[in-house]
Amino acid sequence: MEEKNYVGIEDFLKLDLRLARVLEAERVEGSEKLIKMKLSLGDEERTVVAGIAKFYSPEELVGKKILMIANLKPRKIFGIESQGMILALSDGESMSLIVPDRDVKEGAKAS
Repeated sequence: MEEKNYVGIEDFLKLDLRLARVLEAERVEGSEKLIKMKLSLGDEERTVVAGIAKFYSPEELVGKKILMIANLKPRKIFGIESQGMILALSDGESMSLIVPDRDVKEGAKAS
């Protein structure tokens, strides 16, 4: 029987998954893959850098509500501090951001 690499509920609950609205988006100079976004979580704003430029233009991202990990340790990407990670689905050929199917306030937590 194949052993699965299961995650316990206590590990999942450590993730702060929240809905963010894209306020601004721009390509990162010198990179073909990266887009820098300013995201609103309702009561705060974050800068996030994501490798989605081959699938999304900055213009189509502005105003979109997307799911993000809000408590990921910040890290520098191309000299820009990324303060979280957006979540997307990819099959290797295409990509889709994870978006709500109903109107939910930005900052709402996934559960």
